[in-house]
Amino acid sequence: MPKFFALIPAAGGGSRMGRERPKQYLELAGRPLLYYSLRRLCEHRSIEQVFVVLAQGDSHFTRFDWRRFGLEIEPLYCGGETRAASVFNGLLAAHDAIAASDWVLVHDAARPCLGAAELERLIAELAEDETGGLLAVPVADTLKRANREGRVLESEPRDNLWQAQTPQMFRYRLLIEALRATDHAVATDEARAIENLGLKPRLVMGDVRNLKVTYPEDLALAELILKGMSSYENRAGI
Repeated sequence: MPKFFALIPAAGGGSRMGRERPKQYLELAGRPLLYYSLRRLCEHRSIEQVFVVLAQGDSHFTRFDWRRFGLEIEPLYCGGETRAASVFNGLLAAHDAIAASDWVLVHDAARPCLGAAELERLIAELAEDETGGLLAVPVADTLKRANREGRVLESEPRDNLWQAQTPQMFRYRLLIEALRATDHAVATDEARAIENLGLKPRLVMGDVRNLKVTYPEDLALAELILKGMSSYENRAGI
C-alpha cells in the first residue's frame, strides 16, 4: 500500500512581511509560524514523516524546541531560490525514504490554519485518484485586471475559478518528474507543474480559514482563526 509523506518548503525569507527574521519563524500565539503547519501534519495518523526543506544557511530552526514531534520531522538543508526548487531539492534529498508510488503532501510553512477536516478530506478523496490534487476554494470576490498605472483594465468572470491552497498531494515519482520538466521560476505551486505535463489535478474543497500569512496584518487574523479552531476542535474531540 502506498504511504503518505509531507514536505514543507521553508527556505524563503518572506520579504513582503517587512521583517528581518524569515516569515516562517515569526511568532504566532507564542510559537513560530512553522510550528502550526508541522503540528497539523504530524498529528495525522496516515502521515509517516514530515520533511522540512530549509535554506542551506538556516540558523533559526535549531533555536526552537521541536521535541514534541520526535522523529516525525526531518530537516533538509537544501532549499533553493524558488519554492519549486526547494520542493524539488527536498524530494531528491528524501529519495531513500519515499517510494515512487507513495503520496507526498506539500504544504506551505506560512499556512498555519489548516483544519483537521480539510486535511482528512484531501487524503480520503485523492487516495485512489490517478493524478492527485489540491485543496482549493471557489473564488467569491469580483476580480479586476489592472493596467500598469493601477487602473482597472477589465473585470474577469469568476465562473469556475478556484483559489489554490495547500496541501497539494501527488505521487512522488509524478511530482519529481513534473518539477524536473518545469521552469522553477514559473511553477508557483506543484499543481502548475503537474498541469504542464498535460494532466488535470483534482480540486478538493478547502476552507477560507486556511489562509497564507503574507502581510503583517495576516498574523493577527491567523491568531484569531487558530483560537476559534482550537476551541471547536476541543469541543468536538478532534
